[in-house]
Amino acid sequence: MPDTSHHCILKVALDTPLNAIFDYRWPCEAGAEPLVGQLALLPFGAREVVGLIVGIAHQTDVDPAKLKDALAVRSQLAPLSPQWLALAGFAADYYQRPLGEVALPGLPKNLRVLTTVALDRALKKLDKNAAEHDGTPLNVPRLNDAQQEAADAIGGATGYSPTLLYGVTGSGKTEVYLQACAQVLEREPGGQILILVPEINLTPQLEGNIRARFPGVMLATLHSSLSEGERMLHWLAAHQGRARIVLGTRLAILASLPRLKLIVIDEEHDPSYKQQEGLRYSARDLAVWRAWQLGIPIVLGSATPSLESWHHAQSGRYRKLELRERAVKNAVLPQVKLLDMERDKPKDGLTSHLVAALRQRMDRGEQSLLFLNRRGYAPVICCESCGWISNCNRCTSFMVLHKPEHRLRCHHCSLEMRIPRHCPTCGNVDLQPLGRGTQRVEEGLQQLFPEARILRIDADSTRKKGSAKEAFDTVHRGEVDILIGTQMVAKGHDFKKLTLVGILNPDTALFSQDYRASERLFAQLMQVAGRAGRAAQTEGGSASEVLIQTRYPQHPLYGAVVNHDYDHFATALLEEREQAALPPYLFQALLRAEAPELATAIAFLEQARDCLPHPGITINDPIPMSMTRVHNVDRAQLLVESASRPALQAFLKYWLAELRAIKGRIKWSLEVDPLDI
Repeated sequence: MPDTSHHCILKVALDTPLNAIFDYRWPCEAGAEPLVGQLALLPFGAREVVGLIVGIAHQTDVDPAKLKDALAVRSQLAPLSPQWLALAGFAADYYQRPLGEVALPGLPKNLRVLTTVALDRALKKLDKNAAEHDGTPLNVPRLNDAQQEAADAIGGATGYSPTLLYGVTGSGKTEVYLQACAQVLEREPGGQILILVPEINLTPQLEGNIRARFPGVMLATLHSSLSEGERMLHWLAAHQGRARIVLGTRLAILASLPRLKLIVIDEEHDPSYKQQEGLRYSARDLAVWRAWQLGIPIVLGSATPSLESWHHAQSGRYRKLELRERAVKNAVLPQVKLLDMERDKPKDGLTSHLVAALRQRMDRGEQSLLFLNRRGYAPVICCESCGWISNCNRCTSFMVLHKPEHRLRCHHCSLEMRIPRHCPTCGNVDLQPLGRGTQRVEEGLQQLFPEARILRIDADSTRKKGSAKEAFDTVHRGEVDILIGTQMVAKGHDFKKLTLVGILNPDTALFSQDYRASERLFAQLMQVAGRAGRAAQTEGGSASEVLIQTRYPQHPLYGAVVNHDYDHFATALLEEREQAALPPYLFQALLRAEAPELATAIAFLEQARDCLPHPGITINDPIPMSMTRVHNVDRAQLLVESASRPALQAFLKYWLAELRAIKGRIKWSLEVDPLDI
């Protein structure tokens, strides 16, 4: 054992793929002993990196010749709490990742690279801006009876109390959140509240509502569109307990909140809460665990709850609160009608019935929304002479036509090229677009309604920072007659003048191989339908409508949408899942492999399947992924299943050790509780 009589040993987690904690030496004479939860500057190879101290010892098994000295400890920053370290440890353990890969990326980048002087400057800036005044809420609207009951139940809850707030679109869930938050802030001096939303474009509207309601309360926002400097300042405000309310997307669940008293998950069903790269965690699930860990209430709100949450509510694990009516007096749910495209043949993608409805709203000065979850001009271009189509030569996908930019673009690998002037195979100059994206719908509407104010909101039109907020503000001001959008417009937005929603081309999801497709389609349709008719219907005003163009009007999913019947739809779907032994009645993990050749990836997965005995665990045969090739890399997957979550977790720990020993030119990853299979 090396002599460490004049040193202490720092156990440090680093952001590396190695599943290990590194030992560093810290001289006792350097001053106060470092604390667990502090950040340390360390030599690592030829670099200097920041690590997280997760333990302190006085002995080490590391060879003294290999033991290095830590360079500095950032003592001016309060240590991360034991509760936060436990959260990171749970996430690392459950999702089968090294602790450093969870803990370090959860911290702002600038916190990991800044000099001590720069960090001191940031802390002084926070001190300057940290003045807090009276937190009494302003302009508090009167709630209806159901809203008031829900707000009091949430705001008055103590201890671990998971609640599913099930409310139809427009039922005033946001107002329930705000009034419950007011009760918590009044009851818990210095207490903090975390509010999560699934997408960045939902934060400006909610942030404005929070600031208007609580002008004297410090609010911090955390999402990926912030600059690194902004993100660090907001993170520090949360970490020091100065920010009483923290609003953010999924990354905010890993924020340091030492006085957390309530968690709110808005649109809890949304798949955006699941990280799809690196640490593939579910922010919703981690939020539930964090509430349990701290013994605090958590509310999960949605008009279309995830089947997992609905199952928990039905079984009594979650308390269920319901908002069955819209919050605004005389505002009613829209009438949903199905337009049979076999009878009313669409022209330029729109049936005559939908065109007439758009014109009627135009004449009345009301707004309409056309929803199509496909950006670009057309999914593909083709040669009708020889059959050539615009395939991506790096992926098993098509090059999407973006006509305004005069480009073909792959939405998977980002490859771009000019639109060919003639067919690369036969030379035919008459290349045709197939299908429709939002750009093509916009073009057709401009020809149909040249006098209309038309706005398209999708990932292409909102690339610049702040452009999405500007676009939505334009709609809210009433300066748009017809809005065309993708899923960006489908949830969370309160368009007061919008009375018509037209839904284009939803049928493709009916035949997906993904067993979750019907659940997602139903949620998507209900959410976008809920944008219509949110204001009070005036005498003589038109009733709000949702028109769904489909070739399968008899499909039971559409029947449930017409009747706004989530309850029976979810109950029937849960019965199907139970009979088929699918989540939430089964637990899964997905092993993905990537290689230059598909056969290599499959061979690795076959070896993985057979490398360890697995009684009680089902390991399915490896198969190519539905999108087999991306950016010249072939991909395959292997699904692991068990009726017992603890049994699956125990197996994965042993299995991963075996997988790391398999050699070869393979990149692989493991996802626990996969959403896309």
